[in-house]
Amino acid sequence: MYEVKLQAFEGPLDLLLHLIERDKLDIYDIPVAQVTAQYLAYLRQMQEFNLEIASEFLVMAATLLQIKSRMLLPKTAQQNQEQEGELEDPRVVLMERLVTYRRIKMAAAWLAEKAKDGGRSVARPPLAMPCRRVVLTHYTLEDLLEALAALFASYAGAPPVFVAREEINIQDKMADILTLLRREQREILFSDTVFRAGNRREQVAAFLGLLELLRLKQISIRQPERFGPIYVALKEDGDEPVL
Repeated sequence: MYEVKLQAFEGPLDLLLHLIERDKLDIYDIPVAQVTAQYLAYLRQMQEFNLEIASEFLVMAATLLQIKSRMLLPKTAQQNQEQEGELEDPRVVLMERLVTYRRIKMAAAWLAEKAKDGGRSVARPPLAMPCRRVVLTHYTLEDLLEALAALFASYAGAPPVFVAREEINIQDKMADILTLLRREQREILFSDTVFRAGNRREQVAAFLGLLELLRLKQISIRQPERFGPIYVALKEDGDEPVL
């Protein structure tokens, strides 16, 4: 003996959507003949197993048969219906209902999943925070308004403060590099001449000053090995060109 279990559906739209998704049909181009045959076959199974069939299932079956019959009409009859103001494609209304139902069903499933996740967590009740209210009993409303007016008057008379932009002179950076080289009396690292400056503007000015000193042949730069450290020294007579 075989036991057959039929899936319960909430309504005719739910059954139609199940048939469309099961066979991977295009909801925007419903094959009415195929869907109608499957829908009626399911209703016969419900009758065979003595299941109660709601009236809305029978109404949907009649609607599918009507749409199927209208699509089987010849071209002349369809043109007459279009002239009478009926829809060109009788499936449009059904398609719109199915799309709306599918959207609501997906939203309901998402909300149910969120409710299930929320049931796994327990929220702590709000803590009782001490509330201290300070009542100004010694001051009247006129006193508070006078204090507020005095506060506005003190800020209104204050002169605006302008922050001058710091100008960095490349000539000063050149002199600074020469002073550093004379004091050290040896080669120093390139980073010690450029990146020892404070902010980025000073570092750029120091780099430009270093290039200017190199152009004036007052310093020499060498790099003993590829990708190795770069050294800066005072230019002396007989020094080789910069590598």
